[in-house]
Amino acid sequence: MEYSYILNSLKAIPTFSMLDSGDLDILSRNAVILKHPKHHIVYPLASERKNLYVVISGSIKLATETSTGKILTKELIYKNEIFGENIFNHSPLSTEFAETLTESRIISIPMEEFQSVVTENLAFSRGLMTIIVRKLQQTEERLQNFVFLKAKERIVYFIYKSGLNRGKTIGVDECLVDHGMSHKEIAYLTDTSRQTVARIMNELKKENLIHYTSYKSGKILIRDLDALKNFSLA
Repeated sequence: MEYSYILNSLKAIPTFSMLDSGDLDILSRNAVILKHPKHHIVYPLASERKNLYVVISGSIKLATETSTGKILTKELIYKNEIFGENIFNHSPLSTEFAETLTESRIISIPMEEFQSVVTENLAFSRGLMTIIVRKLQQTEERLQNFVFLKAKERIVYFIYKSGLNRGKTIGVDECLVDHGMSHKEIAYLTDTSRQTVARIMNELKKENLIHYTSYKSGKILIRDLDALKNFSLA
């Protein structure tokens, strides 16, 4: 039963859809499903890189810790996305830790089997490279935002991009974003402070551009994406 579920889940993901039935069979038979609660450490910092992970439901935070003890969020991973995929990194240890932001279900694939499939399938390896390049571009975009955008603009832009990429359409103009992050975690990702995030989100709420409640701050209802975008450029 688990094998069939894993196989069908991988088939539904564009990155894996280019694989033939034999490769999908190899990955599915060696994979397992992990079910983790909110704020569970999937793997710690500097742990041995043994597996590739595919998110089936929930959301994952990839982060690292500075020498001063500050936690820096590197990336957010959502449904049907993969992490731990950079097999071109020769370091045997992870340079970040992975933590669930919400209750999550993850497929764990042994790195050895994954590397074998990548080596033997040129189209798949190209698709993997595309993912890695896109993530590098997102990191570059974040650095550019840090240099050229003010704190308020970075926070609004983060909410806008979350709605654009992850929002669930409700009605005509509204969309719901279930990012699962606290104000503090948004602050880490936007290189601002928790107090600034709270202030800007309250301002957006008063302007009726977004809506959220204090006990469900991990969910944001965006009233109108275009209006939010224009607000960030004002």
